[in-house]
Amino acid sequence: MKWEGNRESDNVEDRRSGGGGGGFGLGGRSVGIGTIVIALVGGWIFGINPLTLLSMLSGGGAPTAQVQQSPAQRPPADDRMAKFVSTVLADTEDVWTDVFTKGGATYQKPRLVLFRGATQTACGQGQAAMGPFYCPGDQKVYIDLGFYETLTKRLGAPGDFAQAYVIAHEVGHHVQNLLGITNKMEQMRGRVGKAEYNAMSVRLELQADCFAGVWAHHAQNARQVLEQGDVEEAMNAAAKIGDDALQGSSGGAVVPESFTHGTSAQRQRWFDTGLKTGSVKACDTFSARSL
Repeated sequence: MKWEGNRESDNVEDRRSGGGGGGFGLGGRSVGIGTIVIALVGGWIFGINPLTLLSMLSGGGAPTAQVQQSPAQRPPADDRMAKFVSTVLADTEDVWTDVFTKGGATYQKPRLVLFRGATQTACGQGQAAMGPFYCPGDQKVYIDLGFYETLTKRLGAPGDFAQAYVIAHEVGHHVQNLLGITNKMEQMRGRVGKAEYNAMSVRLELQADCFAGVWAHHAQNARQVLEQGDVEEAMNAAAKIGDDALQGSSGGAVVPESFTHGTSAQRQRWFDTGLKTGSVKACDTFSARSL
C-alpha cells in the first residue's frame, strides 16, 4: 500500500503510556465475568464492539450522543506503526468527508485511540483481547497495535493493506453510527430471539466490510494507494476472520446459528462489492435476499 508521505490525521490519541486502570462497569451497572466471556466469544474480532454486546447483555443501551472530545496526546513522530495508522485514518476521513458532502451531509470524524492492554471507554473498559473495536458512545475506534502481530502470525493475514482493512472496517461501524443504523440495531434488542439477532449482527458486520471496500475504492481513485497484491491481502484477511473459519480453526464445531460476523465467503463478497462499486447504497446488506 502506498501510504508514506501522505497526510496524517490529527484525530489519533495515544494512551499507550498511561495504561488502562479502573474497574469494569457500564453506565453504573456491574457486569459479571460470565457476561464478559459471552461478549468476548461473540465479538472477539472485528466486532460491532464487544463492549456494546456487554451493554446489551447487562440490560443497558449503547449511547450514541455526540460527545465533546478533549485534546489528545499525539503518538511519537518516529513511531512507524502509529504513523501508518494515522495515515490510514486520514485517508478514511478524506473519503468519507467527500462521500457525505456529496450526499448533502457533514461527516463527523471519529478519533482513533492507541492503547496497550486495557483502557477506559464510554462503553466500559476495553481490553486488547477483544481485538479492535468501535464505541458509539464516544465515537472512537480503539486498537492495541499488538493485534497486528496476531493478525499476521495467528490468523495468517499479513500485509499493510490487511492492516488498513482493519481500520477501515471499524470506521465503517462509525459510518453506520452516523447513519443511524447502529441505533436501529439497538432498538431491536429484546424484540427478537438470539438467532434472529445474530443474523442481524451478521448483516451489520458485512455492511462494515462493504464500507471498508467503499473507502478502498475511492482512495484508489483519488490517490492510487493500491499496490500489486493489496486487494489479495484484504480478501485473505476477510477469509481468515469469517465465523466459519474462526470456529473451524478453534477445533470446535461450526455452528451457523451462532455466527455474528458472516462466513469467509460472505465477508470477501461484501468487501469486494464496496471495492468495485464505491457505492454506499450497494452496501445495503439489510435488504439483500442473499448474503
